[in-house]
Amino acid sequence: MYRIAIAVLLTTTSAVHAQQPPYPAKTVRLVVPLVAGGPTDILARLIAQPLGEKLGHQVVVDNRPGAGGNIGAEMVAKSPPDGHTLFMGTSGPMSINISLYPKLGYDPVRDFAPIILAASAPFAVVVHPALPASNIKQLIALVKSKPNQLNYGAVPGNAAHLATELFKSMAGLDMVFVPYKGAAPANTDLVAGQIQLSFASTPGAMPLVKGGRLKALAISSAKRIAKLPDLPTIAESGVAGYEASVWYGIVAPAKTSPEIIARLYKESAAILQDRASREKFDANDFEATVLNPEQFGAFIRSEIAKWGKVVKSTGARAD
Repeated sequence: MYRIAIAVLLTTTSAVHAQQPPYPAKTVRLVVPLVAGGPTDILARLIAQPLGEKLGHQVVVDNRPGAGGNIGAEMVAKSPPDGHTLFMGTSGPMSINISLYPKLGYDPVRDFAPIILAASAPFAVVVHPALPASNIKQLIALVKSKPNQLNYGAVPGNAAHLATELFKSMAGLDMVFVPYKGAAPANTDLVAGQIQLSFASTPGAMPLVKGGRLKALAISSAKRIAKLPDLPTIAESGVAGYEASVWYGIVAPAKTSPEIIARLYKESAAILQDRASREKFDANDFEATVLNPEQFGAFIRSEIAKWGKVVKSTGARAD
């Protein structure tokens, strides 16, 4: 009797597994919640091509900008949890916007399954070359002499926006916020002189600085970085205790099977640990990072708490 029952169970289990389609069964979309050409988009494309090779199906980058990253995030949160729609999450939609926006169409913890924290980067404080400031102290003096006359650009709710608001609060400054749908158009307007200041992640900013189109005053990390040893930190430039950075990670819709999450983590981690990939990351000023799904989930929760305090203390608004 028991042998018959076990045989039936094994047969049923085998039949269920046999009915499950292989993963992936089609093209995988990696949704980027910002316009093409910015750091998040660049990073997504650095990962998508080798990930597609490992999965045996193409991984395409799908740019869905708007509402500080919320449009792309909500779309992925409501997608089928089959592993064919993924989200390149950043600090904004995954940890800041829940405090900044009164209503979100998704919850960054409840509605996503973390896969991997992929990279991070500090911000460079960059200004138009014509701005009469060559360091943070001069910038602070200039802004204080012209309250609400200088503009800064950022995506509403993203880490650059909050990093700038934190800087304003700690330095006692009044500047005008100009919203953008991505870092690339913000940098374009900064180069053109339409805005005067930006906290731009190093992957997007440094090529413009090296080309003489922008001027870098400081770095937002707690310590100077090896690639820019002569660029002082904001903290050592007179704003003691200041530190901020942006991070990038891949998540899937909640209820995606653990097997798919494990596969995606395994393949993504292999890419991030590959020497050739790390060289590409380094060339684009990204710091490759590997946190597994459990670690990444805990990190997201800690970031929500951290930035929630910043939103409250600065009074930052998405509009």
